[in-house]
Amino acid sequence: MTSTQDAERADPYAQQSDYRSGPVFTVTGQDWDSVVSGAAEHDSERVVVNMGPQHPSTHGVLRLILELEGETVTEARCGIGYLHTGIEKNMEYRNWVQGTTFCTRMDYLAPFHYEAAYARGVERLLGIEADIPDKALVMRVLLMELNRISSHLVAIATGGLEIGALTVMTIGFREREQCLDVFELITGLRMNHAFIRPGGVSQDLPHGALDKVGDFVSLMKKRLPEYAALCNANPIFKARLVDVGYLDLAGCLALGITGPVLRSTGYDWDLRKKQPYGGYEEYDFDVVTWDTADAYGRFRIRVEEMWQSLRIIEQCAQRLQGMEGEPVMIGDKKIGWPAQLAVGSDGMGNSLDHIRHIMGESMEALIHHFKLVTEGFRVPAGQAYGVVESPRGELACHVVSDGGTRPYRAHFRDPSFVNLQAAPAMSEGGQVADVIVAVASLDPVMGGVDR
Repeated sequence: MTSTQDAERADPYAQQSDYRSGPVFTVTGQDWDSVVSGAAEHDSERVVVNMGPQHPSTHGVLRLILELEGETVTEARCGIGYLHTGIEKNMEYRNWVQGTTFCTRMDYLAPFHYEAAYARGVERLLGIEADIPDKALVMRVLLMELNRISSHLVAIATGGLEIGALTVMTIGFREREQCLDVFELITGLRMNHAFIRPGGVSQDLPHGALDKVGDFVSLMKKRLPEYAALCNANPIFKARLVDVGYLDLAGCLALGITGPVLRSTGYDWDLRKKQPYGGYEEYDFDVVTWDTADAYGRFRIRVEEMWQSLRIIEQCAQRLQGMEGEPVMIGDKKIGWPAQLAVGSDGMGNSLDHIRHIMGESMEALIHHFKLVTEGFRVPAGQAYGVVESPRGELACHVVSDGGTRPYRAHFRDPSFVNLQAAPAMSEGGQVADVIVAVASLDPVMGGVDR
């Protein structure tokens, strides 16, 4: 028995893999010449390279197993699970509102979309979809479109970083900081907000929020043309992206790919238009498509989608100006926490104003609030499917209730997980340097993949 077989026998999680039969080189960032010289010592032209799971050119904690012949990728496989958190299982041991604090951490670049998908599923089970206040729906759309912009900024910034376009990286994160400042003003947190909850949102807009949103929109209208001037016709940028990571419509449909990757084939599939939810049918915007089915088309789509999000944000801000004082949480006191009161520093609604209010009202009110927060409300037995269009594609939450105060099961259809299937199809037959571009154009977030 070989030493490799001994190691696999000792490790219950190791599996026999065919790629162990030849020389394996683990690339950790050193000079590529050292790998080439090591491969030259062997007679076989076949080389297997582990790129990741921690690597400067991989999105998150992703392991890419590449079989190479020279510089050409003959086979590519994705190794996942290095960031596994068990979020879906943990949600079964928390009440329905606390579930929001878990799902917001799955895709840390698009937390509001995960909160919205989960909340829509729970609201469908409760049968209260028609009772959600209009102001809460508008605020959800506002936050999701702001989130779409911040997520696309990171996609473009990290994609630029991985091909050496450092200026794209710096300006991308520069604008994202402005967006996170808006999130912090509205929700109290830069990320992991737990702000969109079953029944509405946790609290009303603070004073000056719409002015801050307006300033951000004005800033982005000035800064987005910089991306076009820097990248759109840049011959070096186009040389790295054009015809790289190609995946046509048939491939996307076969793999279930959605989002900018699907729309780069020319197919205008966007749930905000095809299956409107949360009031999206009332907003004027366009679905952006491209016809190249490559990494360059996905970059152009993300830039143009930010313009469309700005259009929606302006419409939201205009509507919210006429909704001063309207409720943002469902009126049913057995479901909604009192959102008209300030959220405390713990983010859970335990502000001093709130405590004074319930303490001064009655002992019954205090007991009711205590049970609502600690035990939670009961959800009728059944199952529901809540879906939204996230920055990476179709995001859905399948929630199952057994009639109790906790989810029996909550499972997410994560677009990063589904889209990552396309990495081999995009990479095989191309150059090893193009693997990085192909994966970056997918924009996977490993928190959603390894949930």
